[in-house]
Formats: sequence, C-alpha cells, structure tokens
Amino acid sequence: MSETINQAARKGFLVDTSRCIGCRSCQVACKQWNKLEADKTSNKGTFENPRDLTPALYNRIKFIEKDTAGEVTWRFFNERCMHCGDAGCMKVCPSPGALFRTKDGIVGFNKEKCISCKYCVSACPFNIPRYGSDDKVSKCNLCLDRIAGGLTPACAKACPTEALKYGMRNDIISKAKGAKKTIYGEDALNGLGVAYALEGPPEQYGLPANPSIPMSIFLWKDVIKPLGILGFWGSIGAMLLHYVTIGPKKVDDDLNVKENGHE
Repeated sequence: MSETINQAARKGFLVDTSRCIGCRSCQVACKQWNKLEADKTSNKGTFENPRDLTPALYNRIKFIEKDTAGEVTWRFFNERCMHCGDAGCMKVCPSPGALFRTKDGIVGFNKEKCISCKYCVSACPFNIPRYGSDDKVSKCNLCLDRIAGGLTPACAKACPTEALKYGMRNDIISKAKGAKKTIYGEDALNGLGVAYALEGPPEQYGLPANPSIPMSIFLWKDVIKPLGILGFWGSIGAMLLHYVTIGPKKVDDDLNVKENGHE
C-alpha cells in the first residue's frame, strides 16, 4: 500500500531539460554545501564527467550525445534521487529511520541507522542509492538542512538558467503544464518529487517509460529469505528435539556388539 502523503503541502523540483546548458554548476554547488569529497575521474572521450553518480556525488549532468547526419547534438539531463511519492527504497528498508520522509514529502537518509543491507538499491527503479567505503547509503536529500532554514536547495540556487525550479510541487507542475511542457513523473509512483519537463521520450534520457518498484525485492525480502531462516532454525530445533527424546547415538555400544561377534 502506498504512503499517505499530503500532496497539497508537498514540495519538489521541476527539471526543465530545455533550459539546461550542461554547465554543471549544480554539481559543484551540491559538493560544496554537503562537504562532499572530489571524485577521481579520467577522460573517457566525452565532456560528461563523472560518468555516474557516486557516494560523493548526489546529482550530476548526464550528457546525451546524438550523431545526426554527421552533426553531433547534445541533450542534458540532471540525474538525482526522484523522491518518489511511493518510494521503493523506504518500503523495503528494514531499519527504521535509515530512510525517512519529511513533512515536505522529501526522502532523506540517516547513515547512522543504515545497516548496509542494500535492499534500497534493488528496490529503486531509477538506480539511485549508492554505497561508499563506509558501506552506508547516500543520495540526494534536496539539502534538507537548507530547506529547514527556508533556503532553496544549493543546486537550484546555483543554476544560472533556472533549469532547476524548487517550490510547492503542485504549483511548479501546473506552471510547466500551462507552458505546454511534457511532464514526466506527475503521477508515476504516487508522483515524483523531482519531475521533469522533457524534450523527447523518456527512453532517450535513460528513464523507464512506466517506472515501478520491482516485485522481486519483496519476494526475496518478505518470502524467500524468511523461509530460509525459518528452515535453518527448524533444522536446529529438529536436532534438539531428537537429542532430548531419543538421546545421542550410542557408537560405543555398537562397537562392543561387533567385537563380541554379534551383529
């Protein structure tokens, strides 16, 4: 069952891909505010850098290169946690408080309560959570400390073209739809906290057309694994019951019988 969220009070992001110029100011601002270490990278023949999210990179600009008749065109995509209304990571997390939702609808995390099970990685349809050398979860939390102080998240504050817009979720989506923008994530998974105004099909940006929480993670977590544990302890219980009711196998008595010539 999905969480009950007050959509009217929910805050969120709208990422307008038509406004993004690939400057990566959002990446730098996020690093600075959250005091994240620099990622060691190498040139892979593209301007995209880093090539993936990391435990020390909560949001990044993905460069989508396309060669059309010998002319290379780029689209830029801001990749980050979507802060889903129906968040798979929260549903499967067995440690209370490791992943949590604020009154604004944002999904935050607490490393001290993370038990390193990595269920959240398997449950996220967008492949967002990352684990570092400390084996603890990390991801975008929309600068919860800034929001608590009435400030705009660092990435949106630094964006020179207002490609990242933060505010009341219903308001920013309504304005985008009024401008004839195609919105991705308005209703998916009870509404994404980070919605996108895309210039093409979601598949062109590496997004699933119809995102959903993988049911396999619930099968493993709630059915198969508990049955395996039950089977283990059931075997232990059966051995103890055998010992109490029948007793240990009398190896010495069997040997004495054979030595006396009796079978």
